[in-house]
Amino acid sequence: MAHGAVIVGPQEQRITDWEKAHFRDADPWGFILFARNVGDPEQLRRLTGELRESVGRAAPIMIDQEGGRVQRMRSPHWREYLPALDQMERASDPMRAMWLRNRLIAQELHDVGIDANCAPLADLLEDEAHPVMRNRLYGRDVDTVVKAARTAAEAHLAGGVLPILKHIPGYGRATVDSHKELPTVRVPRKTLEGRDFAPFVALNDMAMGMTAHIVFTDIDPDQPATTSKVMMQVIRNDIGFAGLIMTDDIGMDALTGTPAERARASLDAGCDLVLHCNGDRAEVEAVAAASGQMSAPAMARAERALAQRKPPMPIDIPGAIAELEALLA
Repeated sequence: MAHGAVIVGPQEQRITDWEKAHFRDADPWGFILFARNVGDPEQLRRLTGELRESVGRAAPIMIDQEGGRVQRMRSPHWREYLPALDQMERASDPMRAMWLRNRLIAQELHDVGIDANCAPLADLLEDEAHPVMRNRLYGRDVDTVVKAARTAAEAHLAGGVLPILKHIPGYGRATVDSHKELPTVRVPRKTLEGRDFAPFVALNDMAMGMTAHIVFTDIDPDQPATTSKVMMQVIRNDIGFAGLIMTDDIGMDALTGTPAERARASLDAGCDLVLHCNGDRAEVEAVAAASGQMSAPAMARAERALAQRKPPMPIDIPGAIAELEALLA
């Protein structure tokens, strides 16, 4: 049976009565957690259990835990990590440090019942990159970014957590924050294909990916990638990404229309799943109604992604922490 074509964020640290009823009826494919949902490890284990119980299955539960500024689980219960770019520049062996960092993050997530993470990033650092992105990125050249993103993804999988590649097809040239306004990139398509899209081509075998709310005027001057049929065809056909595609949060101000209209436009453009994060009851219900059920191709991609969920491989946590600290000394 097809699930609801949505990933939804609960409101609080426990699910409410209306959420229990709504999740049972709407059957969202998965859930996403934010700082508002995070208390301590015991509370998070209880919440992830309640969410899965509400839909009667082992639904994927994800979070944004990149490390650095974008880190929902923080001290004193979880480790604090450097921004990714700072770590890449500081580490004596950047790729080994990247693996250790993400393997430790995956262990922390899996321990509380979270089995998907909105990472790695394959956006390229550009001179004009907005501060909201700059130190979250891994580097300026394609080879370094691809290698770092692949390393991070493999570390997540080794820790029993599904990686979600972002932000397809590339956010590095954005000069504004898509949480607040719509980024627009005015460079030729040939330039984009030779640079911006290249990391995503190299990583197109990953099982899950997230779109970017960004306009590329030489391809579609009117719609951001998330709601652009033309751009989604580029992602599928030219970039060759065959995995499950979820939107970035449709609550961002880069998109126009009501939340329900944004959801429908994203799915009509070719996204598989709508990501709705703020937990507002009226919006959650409207987005679920507008999104309906996942298509058969989306369900098949989802099953392939979930098949990658494996028990974590053994790891010496104190040893990994000590090694990471030594690489960053």
